[in-house]
Amino acid sequence: MNRIIEIKDFQSPELDVYARLSEVQLLRACEPKPGLFIAESPRVIERAIQAGYCPVSFLAEKKELKGPAGELTEKFPDIPVYTAPQEILTQLTGFALTRGMLCAMKRKELLSPEVICADAQRIVILEDVVNPTNVGAIFRSAAALNMDAVLLTAGCSDPLYRRAARVSMGTVFQIPWTRFGKKDWPEKGMGCLAGMGFKTVSMALCEDSVSIDSPELQAEKKLAVILGTEGEGLAAGTIAGCDYTVRIPMAHQVDSLNVAAASAVAFWELGKRTK
Repeated sequence: MNRIIEIKDFQSPELDVYARLSEVQLLRACEPKPGLFIAESPRVIERAIQAGYCPVSFLAEKKELKGPAGELTEKFPDIPVYTAPQEILTQLTGFALTRGMLCAMKRKELLSPEVICADAQRIVILEDVVNPTNVGAIFRSAAALNMDAVLLTAGCSDPLYRRAARVSMGTVFQIPWTRFGKKDWPEKGMGCLAGMGFKTVSMALCEDSVSIDSPELQAEKKLAVILGTEGEGLAAGTIAGCDYTVRIPMAHQVDSLNVAAASAVAFWELGKRTK
């Protein structure tokens, strides 16, 4: 049987990891080892487990333990399962959106870009995309539209933040990803991509750009699609250092798409290569 513990007080220390630690505190909880993150809903938790992440504890409504949440916790008889009355759980921000279950999980050591991209043909680079909703949506599109990996600069929001993982529907656990070091982008990062044989594509509002459906792009064996933060877009130096600049054609005098929407268009056009 699982070690099921009922929580009767919102201030109970068992709830600290779910209710009172910020994303940054969770990230640093086990320094110098990788920290923790919170996964939401049985589907997302299941995908994290399949990707090799280890649960630390579960939190679920009692009634949920008779369904998928209970089936999931039964696989880990030594991991504590906390339950609480609905009036306590509703004090947890966003709990109503979790479909009745949270899980505190251990992070894994990040691998190098070279390891992540060893067999990749189409990859994504996110430059300082700070909105976790956009990060999650981009991961979902990348996984769905045949991109092989995602690399993030140091200024990007963490893909394992609760909102990012939730918006991604757990695809942050299905597509390989890692980060460049704080001082590695753009110079060292660009050199790394070139060394792996990738041609770089900046998604930017520049007039001297090629069409996103250009046969020249489709013919490239390995492409790295680079997307910038909402509003400001890519840094000028990043654009200048890329092999191609691509602009999505717009109608009705609209100047651009949200970065998550733009990513889906780009991945559809550029990520269709079959291995």
